[in-house]
Amino acid sequence: MAAAGGWLRSGAKLKRNMPAYLASWRASPCVFRSSKSELMPNLASDGVVCAPLQTFTEEETMLKNMVTKFAQERVAPLVQKMDENSKMEDSVIQGLFEQGLMGIELGEEYGGTGASFFSIILVVEELAKVDPAVALLCELQNTLTNKLFTTYGTEEQKGTYLPRVAKDTIGSFCLSEAGSGSDAFSLKTRAEKKGDYYIINGSKMWISLAEHAGVFFVMANTDPSLGYRGITCFIVDRNTEGLHVGKKEDKLGIRASSTCPVTFENVKVPETNILGQVGQGYKYAIGMLNTGRIGIAAQMLGLAQGCFDHTIPYTKERVQFGKSVFDFQGMQHQIAQVATQLEAARLLTYNAARLAETGRPFIKEASMAKYYAAEVATLTTSKCIEWMGGVGFTKNYPIEKYYRDCKIGTIYEGTSNIQLSTIAKSLAQEY
Repeated sequence: MAAAGGWLRSGAKLKRNMPAYLASWRASPCVFRSSKSELMPNLASDGVVCAPLQTFTEEETMLKNMVTKFAQERVAPLVQKMDENSKMEDSVIQGLFEQGLMGIELGEEYGGTGASFFSIILVVEELAKVDPAVALLCELQNTLTNKLFTTYGTEEQKGTYLPRVAKDTIGSFCLSEAGSGSDAFSLKTRAEKKGDYYIINGSKMWISLAEHAGVFFVMANTDPSLGYRGITCFIVDRNTEGLHVGKKEDKLGIRASSTCPVTFENVKVPETNILGQVGQGYKYAIGMLNTGRIGIAAQMLGLAQGCFDHTIPYTKERVQFGKSVFDFQGMQHQIAQVATQLEAARLLTYNAARLAETGRPFIKEASMAKYYAAEVATLTTSKCIEWMGGVGFTKNYPIEKYYRDCKIGTIYEGTSNIQLSTIAKSLAQEY
């Protein structure tokens, strides 16, 4: 009877018969990796390594300030026009190249700025405060195009393409197809070997920047019998015969940034234009998208902050019932909540960027940053329209544009559900 209900008698003591993992007062042998502190060898006495996440180097601060000025002076006057016409102004593209914002991490020997990865994140955030479409152009060029060349390109490929992408050539990443979205590696585009060349046939959809791109990274399968292990990345110049860029999509948001179908009809590509190794394309895509997610988090963060910055001054000026809208406690609580979430999104994004920059594991943190920043952008823009009232619903103010632009954040470079799955897989390995 003493053992009934799970109690066991041992001398004068009673013990609860329970699994070890339910021993609530016992320290768990498993620790959430992000909560672990890590010894930093050779820690400088000035403590720079342990500085707050929002502490920037002098170079990063100068670049951030320069981009803020550029965005206000060169981009802001054209935002509404570009959105309405669904077209990026040539002067904006040219300005990005002139300011060195399309080759931020590239070495000076290639015409780049030679700055840090974190600098890319700051630049994207600042641009997105004014126009997320322009921020996307800069983000994709730096986190996908340039990184693919620097990470996997041969010296000859680097020498050929890096000076171009730093000076005047936009790159475009061709992965998605009609039947392969989140299931990206079920792609059907085929590359058949013919001597020293490959012949590519197939079609891609939702290809960002395709309208202006001068070079394309095309994911095609060289051996379908191997499944995703046959996927190979090819460098294809825009003027290659058989490559056709279709009519751009009429999108809800980020309208100035083109999204087009791209088809390949017997496109002949020399073997020397394979990026990296045959059959390794799927690995390259995963690696680049992991880094790119931090960039998209920065885009969503900047978008949300820009919308917030436009809205709060209005709530302080708008008077109802004898006082400003901002002075109502119900409004203050909502605004404070959104401001807190913006700060959390910023810290998640900056943390992921610093981890990536220092070569530490960041896949989970990148997914967390992208997932959360997209959610915060959705909440922030929705609330800002409500706080602005009727004028927030009109195109006379940029608030509705931010609202339209943010939705893509939960979709591209891995949907929110894909991010949650990635986070869960990481957690399963940690515990």
